[in-house]
Amino acid sequence: MSVQEMQLNNLAPAEGSKKAPRRLGRGIGSGTGKTAGKGHKGQRARAGGYHKVGFEGGQMPIQRRLPKFGFVSLKALATGEIRLSELNSLPVDEVDLVVLQQHGLISSNIKYAKVFLSYNGRTPEAHIFCFNWHHRIQIWCLYSCARNRHF
Repeated sequence: MSVQEMQLNNLAPAEGSKKAPRRLGRGIGSGTGKTAGKGHKGQRARAGGYHKVGFEGGQMPIQRRLPKFGFVSLKALATGEIRLSELNSLPVDEVDLVVLQQHGLISSNIKYAKVFLSYNGRTPEAHIFCFNWHHRIQIWCLYSCARNRHF
């Protein structure tokens, strides 16, 4: 058996990849005769007939009930994230927002500091700790957060 070259005149779709379309309204024996698979009467049976995507029968559709823009947490805009490795590099023992701002780790509009990742033994005063690291800090330095706001 020889392999033919691929040419435009002998291209064909793969066997079984093309399914014959439904022949609607071609008699009672075809299974889709008479009403052509549309049932009896009603909006869906009419020519031109159905409603747009998302239409809910006159009720205000969900895409119009929901707000246009996503939610932006104002608290997230005022929260600075600090790695504990960055805290370790500071030359001071007590760390608060003022010290972090003086060393350029957070900007002046930050009201909360979130501490996360590695640690070597300083005593940070933060407003929010990542859950797992908060417990490690408490165990390592026996120091509780000044404002007791843990998320």
